[in-house]
Amino acid sequence: MRIDTIEQGMRDLCGFKVEGEGYRLSYRIAADNLMLGNSVVADSCNPIKLTRREWQEVALSNSSFYTNIEVICSDTEEHKKRIKERECDIPGMDLPSWKEVEEREYDSWDEGRILIDTAHKNANESFNELLAKLNMPHNKAN
Repeated sequence: MRIDTIEQGMRDLCGFKVEGEGYRLSYRIAADNLMLGNSVVADSCNPIKLTRREWQEVALSNSSFYTNIEVICSDTEEHKKRIKERECDIPGMDLPSWKEVEEREYDSWDEGRILIDTAHKNANESFNELLAKLNMPHNKAN
């Protein structure tokens, strides 16, 4: 589930400013899928402790396993370049500027997570690193 797609759909269809509503709708969609026995991957910025706890509660209330994954780019110049050069594939969505990314509220992680640093790696290398970490025995119990 891609939160950006859900939130832009809400903007397009409902014509209002979307804040937490995209996450709240996503929790419901995720819960429905977990109840059906489907796996769910939520693709979101997930910058604050509140949303992290809410995603966890969606999984636990549906007797499902969960794994938190944080994707970063530790090289500031590379990160800035990626932000400036990226293209949006969601019609009508405005991507945040580097300044907006820098100013975004972001809580440090207290919970366990898999950390993927994409600096100096391409998407395939980062994905393969994630798959390897997901398959490590300690990640099966979350």
